[in-house]
Amino acid sequence: MTNTLAIGWLTARLHDRTMRGIALETGALIRSGAIPVGVQLPPVRELAQALGVSPATISSAWSELRRHKVISGRGRNGVWVSGDKITPRPQRFENIGNFGDHVIDLSVAAPDPALLPPLSEALQHGAKAAKLNSYQRIPISDSLRDAARRRWPYDAQAFLAANGGFEAVYVTLQALVMPGSVVAIEDPTAMRLLDILDNLGAHIVPVNCDDEGPTPDSLAQALQKKPAAFIYQPRAHALTGHLISAARHAELAQVLKGSDTLIVEDDGIGDLSSLPPASLGTHFPERTVRILSYSKTFGPDLRLAVLSSSTDIVSQIQAYRSFGAGWTSRILQDAVAWLIDDPQTSAIVDHARITYAERRRTLLNLLRARGLHLPDRDGLCIWLPVRSEQFALVTLAARQIAVMPGRKFCIRPTNHIRVATCLLTSNFETVADALTLIDAETAPSPKARISA
Repeated sequence: MTNTLAIGWLTARLHDRTMRGIALETGALIRSGAIPVGVQLPPVRELAQALGVSPATISSAWSELRRHKVISGRGRNGVWVSGDKITPRPQRFENIGNFGDHVIDLSVAAPDPALLPPLSEALQHGAKAAKLNSYQRIPISDSLRDAARRRWPYDAQAFLAANGGFEAVYVTLQALVMPGSVVAIEDPTAMRLLDILDNLGAHIVPVNCDDEGPTPDSLAQALQKKPAAFIYQPRAHALTGHLISAARHAELAQVLKGSDTLIVEDDGIGDLSSLPPASLGTHFPERTVRILSYSKTFGPDLRLAVLSSSTDIVSQIQAYRSFGAGWTSRILQDAVAWLIDDPQTSAIVDHARITYAERRRTLLNLLRARGLHLPDRDGLCIWLPVRSEQFALVTLAARQIAVMPGRKFCIRPTNHIRVATCLLTSNFETVADALTLIDAETAPSPKARISA
């Protein structure tokens, strides 16, 4: 049974009775081990009365500690100490395993290095960038802005280069969304987006998806909660592979028309998608932040993405970035600009898109031959429903196959696994046999799964 910390002991050690003071001093006691992991903290109202502060002060202090992942729980179920490291950390992304060379690792949906373009000529071009080694904080180089604009799906007012797609999402939300705000997002979604929202202390509202993307009805329900932002993937969904049709974009625009919600588009697949670029910025350029990552197409070590929005929003994001690096390497910016315009690089990206689709379809065809029918969508992985996620993971691990549990990508409970196909160049039969075994013993019937 969990021990409850004595109120008298805690109040004697809390000298600063402000919200921040209570959070800092309690956090210091946890970090030092004076309050051990597993101990339950006193009820909010009782502790507030003992300290002579309002219950809201204690609740706010606990919210701060909860954001740092050192306490868990709330309400009648109580609050207890769940960690002793104060530094915020991404719980989902941090816990990805390293399985070794003997395992067929289908857990990471990363680009195949063999399908990425060579960078030597691009980097040589980048080394000649204008204003190289200047401390002037320019949001984006002229060459990258011009190259990106030629393929942008709408006429954006302003652009900004960022150090990768998720960094762009992170600085956007930090700059524009207050901690604790309501945020609507697709369910399922990228686990790193959920980690970013957890760190922001956001109240996450899930938006259902079907084969054409976020459903208008579910988005309309989410908007009733007045979210500060709506986050979605505007063409190919990196997890489920569903593609957002032009008709669905028009329906979503109609739903969003009556709100002032910030729209954040995370285009992480980029030109590996079979669809051309698309954006709600064509309808709402003043409040859409479109983020295009070049990691999957040109290489993750370039660490580069481009975002667009109104001049005012881009200025706010750039101002927030001044707390850190302030700008993205001009060498990398001009290297990416060169890659965008290089015909040989475009041909390599086209070949990669086709190859990834062939790998995915090879596995899907083998599964179909074994009686397991799954929809052929897009992207670098397969989103596979199972009756027992845990059983599926254990069964595959026993056959030296690693996949990702679906719960890492979901807001609500789920039973899915993510099977990355982008690095699968052999062992197709072995993987298909193992997935069929899971299907035979644990998964819904093929008929029920076709629309999953």
